Amino acid sequence: MAVDMNKAKETIKKNGRIVGEFKEFISRGNVVDMAVGIIVGSAFTAIVNSLVNDILMPVIGYFISGIKFSDMSYALPVINGGKAVLINYGMFLQKIVDFLLIALVVFFMVKLLNRLRRKKEEKPAEPPKPVLTKEAELLTEIRDLLKKG
Repeated sequence: MAVDMNKAKETIKKNGRIVGEFKEFISRGNVVDMAVGIIVGSAFTAIVNSLVNDILMPVIGYFISGIKFSDMSYALPVINGGKAVLINYGMFLQKIVDFLLIALVVFFMVKLLNRLRRKKEEKPAEPPKPVLTKEAELLTEIRDLLKKG
């Protein structure tokens, strides 16, 4: 089987350009920032899930007669000897609490960032220097000369 060298060179050249474009794409700041955000977000989600499942829901369950939310379900009636179908609404309630906590934290983070941005923007600018008329300039010069003399 003969290899067409020209075709092979073109393929290598084309792949080299693609690799170069990919390197350029990856080296952009916003892509890297987005990747970091996704990784931190997934770690944060695990923390919130643990907070909800291991701390909040057991406390809520304790106050409502020891009910464990993850076990809450509704069984649909069995038809023709089939398997029972469960609707796990307790898990759904836990996911709602997860979402609300994450949304609350994101809300406060955005609010904090906006406040910091506003403080940066609100730095007082230097007051503009007064524009003197020719008469005012002349009077200022006369005053300065009288002070010296």
